[in-house]
Amino acid sequence: MIRILIADDHAIVCMGLASVLGLQRDFSVVGTANDGLDAVKKARELAPDVILMDLIMPKMDGATATAEIRRARPDARVLILTSFGEADGIAHALDAGAAGALMKNVDDGELAEAIRAVARGERVVAPEIARLIKASPPVPELTERQREILLSMSRGLTDADIAVQLALTHSGIREHVSAIYAKLGAANRAEAVAIALKKHLLDP
Repeated sequence: MIRILIADDHAIVCMGLASVLGLQRDFSVVGTANDGLDAVKKARELAPDVILMDLIMPKMDGATATAEIRRARPDARVLILTSFGEADGIAHALDAGAAGALMKNVDDGELAEAIRAVARGERVVAPEIARLIKASPPVPELTERQREILLSMSRGLTDADIAVQLALTHSGIREHVSAIYAKLGAANRAEAVAIALKKHLLDP
């Protein structure tokens, strides 16, 4: 029997998934969670084999919850179920230890087979998600200082302006800017800012 925990902040989604999965003789839905913190707590308490994890949830996002669960229960398998179309969020969840990722429009049969596959230790990533990640590879996380500098760059400030603003040396700013270019794969300031906006790196 595969023990399943469903984590989604929409109660109707949890109810629908529990109802569909309950029809499978080898599945047992042991609980639901309505936010990331609750998912981590219930994963510890209920010891599910597979956690169906939404990406966008209050209190803690699905990628962070996945990392926490994998640290607490390395044997648990997390399967991301998302309608979120940003490659970065899905890739971060996979990097955090998720065993797979599917879109929420997956049909019941595919979902059931994916749950069985990850429970066996296999990795399952929907082709459309693999294509999405390949077309828009995630970028490494920026440090808080790099993010500050990139935000200033987006406002048109020069290196000299930013050095004064942040009380850093001009050469120090140049080093940070070079590191930002390397992380983003950008050739110049305009390209770095464009990538940052596309990837929502400057969002509050």
